[in-house]
Amino acid sequence: MKKTTNLLSLEQAQTLALESQGLLQPIHSLNSKGKEATLAIIERLGYVQIDTLSVIARAHHHTLWSRLPDYNEKILNELLEKDKAIFEYWSHAASYLPMCDYRFSLPRKKSYADGKSHWFGQDKKMNKYVLERIKAEGPLQSKDFEFKREGPGNWYEWKPAKRALEQLFMEGKLMVSRRIGFQKVYDLTERVLPADIDRSFPSEKETADHLIKKAIYAHGLIHENEIAYLRSGLKANINKALNQMAKEGELDEVKVEGIEKPYFIMQPKQLKSIVQELFPTKKTKTKNTLHFLSPFDNALIQRKRVQELFNFEYMIECYLPEAKRKYGYFSVPVLFGNKFVARFDPKTDRASKTFYIKSLHFEKGFKPDEIFNSSFASKLNDFAFFNGCKTIVIEKTEKSWKKEVTELLQTSTKVKRADMQEK
Repeated sequence: MKKTTNLLSLEQAQTLALESQGLLQPIHSLNSKGKEATLAIIERLGYVQIDTLSVIARAHHHTLWSRLPDYNEKILNELLEKDKAIFEYWSHAASYLPMCDYRFSLPRKKSYADGKSHWFGQDKKMNKYVLERIKAEGPLQSKDFEFKREGPGNWYEWKPAKRALEQLFMEGKLMVSRRIGFQKVYDLTERVLPADIDRSFPSEKETADHLIKKAIYAHGLIHENEIAYLRSGLKANINKALNQMAKEGELDEVKVEGIEKPYFIMQPKQLKSIVQELFPTKKTKTKNTLHFLSPFDNALIQRKRVQELFNFEYMIECYLPEAKRKYGYFSVPVLFGNKFVARFDPKTDRASKTFYIKSLHFEKGFKPDEIFNSSFASKLNDFAFFNGCKTIVIEKTEKSWKKEVTELLQTSTKVKRADMQEK
């Protein structure tokens, strides 16, 4: 491995990471919006994680909205169904991926086709039955395989067929052609996949190179363990490829001030110009952008990375018993510039179109000022509107801060879509 020659300050590393994620400035063309910009974001990030939790807008929609204010939920289904520019499969978890990266899903699919099971044992007879029905009838959902159970009880069961659908999906025999609501519609891969998509099976080296370049492109700087995150069996190939790419000058090691382990950055010859562009003066300055990030946002999902680079310890507490929760069921981190400064526990009541902040906690040492409060109020109003709400209710937090934000929401000329209530 090449000897480390570059040193970044912690603030430079933070800014480079957030800039690459599109959380300081847009990562899409200034001339694009809607579907074009959404696709550009997915291609840049490499994936957008899908999550079933719907306390607020689901993670895949939330992540895209954080980077594209004019995003709406119809766009993803259009990119999936009509444009076939993205597809559903597995990254480190269930995700939307750019169709141009389809061939790099083939190694995982082969492992399932060769006998690996997806969470549960296989019923090959059921797999065959499900596949034959879709061949004959066209796209189907899991509910289309309900059948009346013989014997006492007369209850309906579709679980065996759903397992078969997921197994066939993981093997690559089926793809998700669209979603109805949040329910998958499955069809044969050959009927979904565009004819011009590269289907050639990538070598181990090609796969490792692809993962490395995608990770560095999306995150600015990356550690080798982060590239292999939740991707079993790939670490050795990734390490080998990293050494080769460093030897050939495609990337270089960098050290971040205060962090022992090295990171990697692409195109080391451009590092100086990148840093100069981000930090035109000796005193670094970070734009005071503000984001409410999904717990499954690409910038946040690797908790150890976030703790090291941003000194922010985070976990989602919905999987903990209520008595053990410190910040709430689904706490949302607040990113202000290049610092995580707070987190709040949200809930949307869709029937009454009310957005609740059940509790909000500031990070130790952070003191909200007028700039932060104004930015927070504006973002909160937009976020409530994105979640289909017209009323905002702030419950538990610092009393003086709640009063000030309440007044901003009531009087700001930028806030026109949300009525404000206080408890």
